[in-house]
Amino acid sequence: MSGPLLAVPPQSPIRWTHTPEEVLQLTKDAIQRDQETNDKIAALPKDARNLTSVFYAISKAEAELATINEPLAFYQNVSPNKELRDASSEAETLSQAYDVESSMRTDIYAAVQDAAANIKSSNTQLSAEDQRLVDKIVLQGKRDGLALPEDQQDKLKALKQELSKTQIAFSKNFNEEDGHVSFTREQLEGVPQDVVNGYKSRTEDGKELLDVPFKTTDIFPVFKFAVRPDVRQTAYEAYESRLEKNTPLLDRAIELRKEISGMLGYKTWADYVTEVKMVKSGAGVTEFLDDLEKKLRPLGERELKVLKELKAKDRAARGLEPEDDFFVWDYRFYDRLYVEESLSLDENAVKEYFPVSKVVPTILQIYQDLLGVRFEQANAEQAGTWHEEVQAYAVWEKDAKDGEGFIGWCYLDLFPRPSKYGHAAVFPIGLGYSKGSNGRQYPVTAMVANLAKPTPNVPALMRHDDVVTFFHEMGHVFHGLLSRTQHLRFHGTQVARDFVEAPSQMLENWCWEPKVLARMSSHYKTGEPLSEELINKIIKSRYVNVGLFYLRQLFFAKFDLAIHSTHTDPSKTDYNALWNDLRAQVSFMPGKKPTPGHGSFGHLMGGYDAGYYGYTYSLVFAADMYKTVFKADPLDPEKGAHYRQTILLPGGSREETESLEKFLGRPPNSDAFMEALFGQADSKL
Repeated sequence: MSGPLLAVPPQSPIRWTHTPEEVLQLTKDAIQRDQETNDKIAALPKDARNLTSVFYAISKAEAELATINEPLAFYQNVSPNKELRDASSEAETLSQAYDVESSMRTDIYAAVQDAAANIKSSNTQLSAEDQRLVDKIVLQGKRDGLALPEDQQDKLKALKQELSKTQIAFSKNFNEEDGHVSFTREQLEGVPQDVVNGYKSRTEDGKELLDVPFKTTDIFPVFKFAVRPDVRQTAYEAYESRLEKNTPLLDRAIELRKEISGMLGYKTWADYVTEVKMVKSGAGVTEFLDDLEKKLRPLGERELKVLKELKAKDRAARGLEPEDDFFVWDYRFYDRLYVEESLSLDENAVKEYFPVSKVVPTILQIYQDLLGVRFEQANAEQAGTWHEEVQAYAVWEKDAKDGEGFIGWCYLDLFPRPSKYGHAAVFPIGLGYSKGSNGRQYPVTAMVANLAKPTPNVPALMRHDDVVTFFHEMGHVFHGLLSRTQHLRFHGTQVARDFVEAPSQMLENWCWEPKVLARMSSHYKTGEPLSEELINKIIKSRYVNVGLFYLRQLFFAKFDLAIHSTHTDPSKTDYNALWNDLRAQVSFMPGKKPTPGHGSFGHLMGGYDAGYYGYTYSLVFAADMYKTVFKADPLDPEKGAHYRQTILLPGGSREETESLEKFLGRPPNSDAFMEALFGQADSKL
């Protein structure tokens, strides 16, 4: 229950009562102020260009702009009001167009170069974070194309602005997708009754139909439990085709990225993107993915053989004709069936131990204890939100008193509703930074999820993989809350994209620890925690069919890399065929007809372009971090404090390898990842 806060935070919560008109006007005002600041920087005499007048001024301006614009752009993901979502989307379009415009200012680039030269010639000693700021801003000018001839810059600016609009249109379609596929009750045989009861019922031609939305909480149970293969096929093909209208937008984005990277002197978009990541080049990504695929294929082939045998047995028992192929819509069904039969583990039985009302506060408490913080839920009067179901928390140091030790604000928006962002993600809607003599700007972070809602007879329950996802996303929340950098551009998750997932992936391990599973489980009827037997079965299920799981991840990563590494004309490439062919080749999962699934691959237009490999790449670091530091006692507050100090606090203010070495006490290696992936998996076969 929310109640009055014990102390008044030094920073008020964000106001969530904007009108569409205000969203647009505030965005325009913020852009104008930023433009005026840039004009002042550009007008500085050459000898007055230095760390404070140029680099600090740029850092301060981008911080002030983001603090205004990020919350306004966030509305499009969560607001129930269409006019407000549209205004938010339009505001983001304005912001990104301005970002392109301001990034192409040669007068600012000249000021940056002069300031860097003046700092060097004066032998000014910079802090490590200030030196990083200087280096990053100088490099950014080169990457923005400011060393190009003027006519080339104008062309580049137009291409970047078109790319920005294309990405926003893709994301808007993604967020507002609200389609469904319909079945009769008979067709949904095998799907848990509590799930079926949550589908909207309607009558068509005198026949009852149930509409299954494309939200993962609604349609994944069909993939996993519907006993009729034709139903799973229909559901899968509809799901894969739900955003076919996005495919021309993706096609155009690929063309634009190729042209932009070529103009900037990079062989491919992948080379451009990875220059500022840990992997450093597209060739490095290719080497990583090819090596891992080579190791995974024998494992995946063995697992596939077992699942094919299970499929043959199941089809024979149902009186169906034999089928040699193992289709993409077979995977989740037979993977689940294999776990049930080999481990006697019923996912639906497990789900009954994870009511949302138990899991969410327990996970919050685990994080608070581990990291030494305190969450205080604010009531509606203290912190109004964008929707009545959203929870707002003021976050403090654990032993904070008298208003000291404030950390920031956190919002939890956990349940699905129409036109809301459809997956689970954390939005850093307010990054922290130093305001000099005016103190600090405290971070604001929002977790958006789509947990199952309660039905008339059963409370909201979470599958174990929902629990893992929630724990993972809360890791991003705390990365955003507990970072403390001088400059906004380095705060929290503003690290290299191929490292950003590592901390949260490490934290997923908690969801496979016996004492943690017992602590956050409570049967919704009896209140009993998971038994030791069930806990052991859950833990054993972790590496079942792990080869096929990671081959599927490699398919996504290889598709992403392929479309952003091509040296051919993108306009003549059939990406639909590439999507379907790669899925069959890499993940062993063909379909019966091509489906435009790449139209719903939101990562490609949401910042993970030429970057999806990072989910697997960062697992190497995550496994090393967990085994080396936390495995012996994952709930040890001293280890939590060490993690907070060495990984979370510095954010991106230093090289990620430096943070890893300080956390591990040595350079990172892949031993723990390989042992977990191949040693554990082999022991289950």
